[in-house]
Amino acid sequence: MDFVEFVKTRQSDRAFDPTRPVEKEKIDRIIKAVQLAPSACNAQPWHLIVVDDPELKNKVADATSTRALGLNHFTKQAPVHILLVEEKVNLMSGIGGWIKNKDYAQIDLGIAAAYAVLAAHAEGLGSCILGWFDEGKIKKLLAIPQSKRVWLDIVIGYSTQPLREKKRKPIDDIVSYNRYGKTK
Repeated sequence: MDFVEFVKTRQSDRAFDPTRPVEKEKIDRIIKAVQLAPSACNAQPWHLIVVDDPELKNKVADATSTRALGLNHFTKQAPVHILLVEEKVNLMSGIGGWIKNKDYAQIDLGIAAAYAVLAAHAEGLGSCILGWFDEGKIKKLLAIPQSKRVWLDIVIGYSTQPLREKKRKPIDDIVSYNRYGKTK
């Protein structure tokens, strides 16, 4: 399968087989892929917390869902949560970010998350990246220092959700060549 076809079959899954655990070897390969992800000035400003203990995983899942908005109630089905915690960037990345007014750590965490979900897909697993959660509760549950930021929670498991057709903007609406905007 070529890469574009591979990406077409990766989706954000919201239904998992809660009775089927994810093999440690698969999680290890996903982590290895994240370790190899590029980052500004090779800062690698991330720390991953893999939560696979069923009781703790359910508490983390509770911190991701909200009744009022009906969000993320599927997260208890996923047997694994991988939380991405921001770490300090190195000196060069920090100086570059300050000069260019860009938060390279957040960009790098996004790249790491993309590597994680693509690696999960390569392992035959479903995944979903979550940004909506109670960060304070998660910090308390996982003994994360208050000074740290938890940016993302990636749920991983064996998907039971059928493949959906991707709804994307047309290429002409998102790409231009040699200048911004549509060319005539």
